[in-house]
Amino acid sequence: MVGVPAPLTIENIRDAPKVLLHDHLDGGLRPATVVELADAIDYRSLPTRDPDELAGWFLGAAHSGSLERYLETFGHTVAVMQTAEALRRVATECAEDLAADGVVYAEVRFAPELHVERDLDLDQVVETVLEGFRTGAERAAAAGRPIRIGCLLTAMRHAARSREIAELAVRYRDVGVVGFDIAGAEKGYPPTRHLDAFEYVRQQNAHVTIHAGEAFGLPSIWEAIQWCGADRLGHGVRIVDDIAVGSDKTAKLGRLAAYVRDTRIPLEMCPTSNVHTGAAPSLADHPIGLLAKLRFRVTVNTDNRLMSGCSMTSEMAALAETFGYGWVDLGWFTVNAMKSAFIGFDERLALINEVIKPAYAALQA
Repeated sequence: MVGVPAPLTIENIRDAPKVLLHDHLDGGLRPATVVELADAIDYRSLPTRDPDELAGWFLGAAHSGSLERYLETFGHTVAVMQTAEALRRVATECAEDLAADGVVYAEVRFAPELHVERDLDLDQVVETVLEGFRTGAERAAAAGRPIRIGCLLTAMRHAARSREIAELAVRYRDVGVVGFDIAGAEKGYPPTRHLDAFEYVRQQNAHVTIHAGEAFGLPSIWEAIQWCGADRLGHGVRIVDDIAVGSDKTAKLGRLAAYVRDTRIPLEMCPTSNVHTGAAPSLADHPIGLLAKLRFRVTVNTDNRLMSGCSMTSEMAALAETFGYGWVDLGWFTVNAMKSAFIGFDERLALINEVIKPAYAALQA
């Protein structure tokens, strides 16, 4: 007898296993934590000290249609993440919050160079964040919500410390760091400015993901892949500029789009954030619909949970409502992400076969 699929409720989506590849540590703080950390260091620049009002302020400021304006909101979160205590707490809460949202594997990124304004050096910053992730994962497991967290170290596009951060990523790759990234405003700061960092990471057989094709177009994507050797594309929404859709709805892929699809380069898509930064006009018009239909290696991500007021559950639910997706589709996004993770093959396969596929099969029954 064929069973009835579970309804696509928020509760069921939250309970389903999810995989997150693109989430910023300094973009996911609890509003109350921001206030308490600000009080601890006498940081007086917050627009409000009420957690609910602060959450609304972040969302309103981020929903500007400008990536540059969106990035300005990080001035407050980074400012309160300058001590070991603060970094450890934020990382611990991050792991707990993601696990409570049903995330079974996450890669959380942050830029160590942004957290050395007080007495910490780069190594201490990384070690403290990794300690926080371990503590959060242990608490989540004790609560019956196991999660595995890998850390991505990000260098800032406009700065000149990318080689140093790349070496840091390689140095800590056996204790929790799984890859290297660059982030920041794309326009005027092409990834090729950091070729020595990318060459070093590849020579060390380590992994690279690059923010590309979010606020800037195809040249950013092309450079990230062909010059810098990106294993994944952070966002990558502008790959749609290389796809022509005819009046009969058939799609013709340009050479770059065809290369990205043919070689299965994962796209770390962040729908709500992309709408907020102006990378997509609306969720209904987000390229994820077309790219998923064309079977690109699409993954679903949060980007910045505080700034965009989102979670993996809300992202999946919004996509299901907007595009009519069901459990098969949500499971496909999840397997795509797990296949694309920067951990070892055996570990990825175990999570796919022992956790993800059985759970979605049960939901479809």
